[in-house]
Amino acid sequence: MADLSGMGLLRNDPEMAARLIAEAERGDMDAQYAAGLIYAEGRGVEPDLVQAFFWLSRAIEQGDADAEKLRRHVASRMSDSEFEQARRLLEAFGRVVVSGPDAAGGRRRH
Repeated sequence: MADLSGMGLLRNDPEMAARLIAEAERGDMDAQYAAGLIYAEGRGVEPDLVQAFFWLSRAIEQGDADAEKLRRHVASRMSDSEFEQARRLLEAFGRVVVSGPDAAGGRRRH
């Protein structure tokens, strides 16, 4: 399980962000949630809503209800193009793909 105790201090810590993302890549659900938050808010990395959506979706697959709430918030900020990129990324990793922008919940039309 990922150690998330330093998340509050993560904003300007690319090294900690890289460690958590590496743990997320190894399948740790808590780290996947953290990676989604890291990318959503730009904590130690450039903000990237596509990556945020991807990692939160992976955490949701493992049963993280908090990730589902954050993913709805991320989805509400995504453009159609970003949503399509996230869908393709999830498909490339053989993950469950939401059927459309509204399936992500909280999606706004621009």
